[in-house]
Amino acid sequence: MNREIAWRVFAGEYNDATKDVSDGGDRSPSYVVTPLGARINRLFVVGVLTDVENVATDEAPMWRARLQDPTGTYHVYAGQYQPEASAALAKLKPPAFVAVTGKSRLFTPDSGGTYTSIRPETVKVVDEALRDYWILDACRSLKKRLEGLREAYKMDPIEKEELTALGLKPPIVEGILAAVEHYGKVDLSRYSAMLAEAVRYLLPEFQPPKAGEPETAEGATAAKQADAKQDALEQVVLGIIGELDSDGKGASWDGILARATKAGVDKDGLEEVINALLDKGLIYEPILGRMKKI
Repeated sequence: MNREIAWRVFAGEYNDATKDVSDGGDRSPSYVVTPLGARINRLFVVGVLTDVENVATDEAPMWRARLQDPTGTYHVYAGQYQPEASAALAKLKPPAFVAVTGKSRLFTPDSGGTYTSIRPETVKVVDEALRDYWILDACRSLKKRLEGLREAYKMDPIEKEELTALGLKPPIVEGILAAVEHYGKVDLSRYSAMLAEAVRYLLPEFQPPKAGEPETAEGATAAKQADAKQDALEQVVLGIIGELDSDGKGASWDGILARATKAGVDKDGLEEVINALLDKGLIYEPILGRMKKI
């Protein structure tokens, strides 16, 4: 049996999945199908490890980890049947750049809702350069599926042969057919925005020029002044977070807001700065309502 490919899929798309399929048979592989047609048995993801804990016992540990990419958070679970991955997670201290290769999982509890997770095969610490390259690779993969679905939506009915004639590879064709059958026509603008956001995350200095409007010297000066002001605000908030994180559990939102208000930063301005710091990977949220520097 050929080894399944490891998909590069952003958390924002993966977590939208509510469909899994199998080829039939007890030993046949299962696949999580995303709204854009990624038909995932295995996936390879890279991001910032923001949290890891043993949610079971010392005798029979079950490690739960959260890995953040520019679009969302992956949930990783490793127990006794993933000894190497469990051993690796047990030694890791967030924050850290981490690469995970693993099996896709979809869980629907009796209470309702659908939740995705990853059962890891390997867990490795990597550097920022590899994380950035992975983002670029995932952007390419997302772009291909977006283009494939746009063409598929023009067909009535959608035919496998026509999709193949467009040059799409069999895994993408099969995924598109399964996705359209389950999800119908999804809002592609959401995923186009996700793609743009991921590119901006990778290249924060990039700002697309306005059509037919060359930048003036005054405009360039104003932009530089605005950037300098934003940088100064970010440094102030980073300093506040560092000072308030005295117990290593992160700075509380209320504490950050109180200190920022005294420093002349209002609530709306603080939220904008916090979001920018999160997007840049300079801070993360270890638990709801607390911020911690990376």
